[in-house]
Amino acid sequence: MYTAEQITKSTSIFYYLLENGELVEEQQKEMYREYSENEEIMNLVKLQGQQCGCNIQKYSGVIYLIPKEDNDFLGYSKGALKKELCKSTANDKDYYLSQFVIITLLSEIYGSQGKSSKSRSFIKFGELLNIVTNKLKTAVDNENIENIEKSSGIAFSNISERWDALKSTDKASTAKTFKEGFVIAILNFLENQKLINFIKEDDMIIPTPKLDNFMDWNILNKNNYERIQEAFWEIENE
Repeated sequence: MYTAEQITKSTSIFYYLLENGELVEEQQKEMYREYSENEEIMNLVKLQGQQCGCNIQKYSGVIYLIPKEDNDFLGYSKGALKKELCKSTANDKDYYLSQFVIITLLSEIYGSQGKSSKSRSFIKFGELLNIVTNKLKTAVDNENIENIEKSSGIAFSNISERWDALKSTDKASTAKTFKEGFVIAILNFLENQKLINFIKEDDMIIPTPKLDNFMDWNILNKNNYERIQEAFWEIENE
């Protein structure tokens, strides 16, 4: 049995998480202490999260509300995410290209086998564009050599065709018909989610502590990593 006070405090904490997505110890010391030091309150907050299709996780002085993959209300459906990341007439190939860009960015920053998976503190925008181009070329070459392309769904060759179809410019165009604009839209989305800082004047993409925590404790958790791989390479009929 929980007391009325515990229910009230847990509800206040969960409502704060719904509004803000995270609860930082330095900003909300009392709420953070109540969650961390009172097991009943913690369990109640986690239970409310489960009922709303979310996980509640605490990493390095921050409590996060993390919508589950199928939570289209607090998270993003595939269609909604496609609209955020790609141009309005985007198809599945555009969507998978955007996911390839994100995975490439993550793999370049988080490739360490040490205590932390983080291997570099930033990546240059222009460098990211070149890496995406090179990785797609390598993936298509391997696909052709090994003949592993599936009979249905989206293959590397399809993703590469969409990338090559985008124009390129030396200017920092934000139009999504350009490679630069396509990637900038993705980076702006990640910045709005507080996962990176995109410093345009210095051409730098810097991961935030939030992303560091997610990668070390959530994304690169073995079970989650395998599930993400399956989701990304899932065969889908267009």
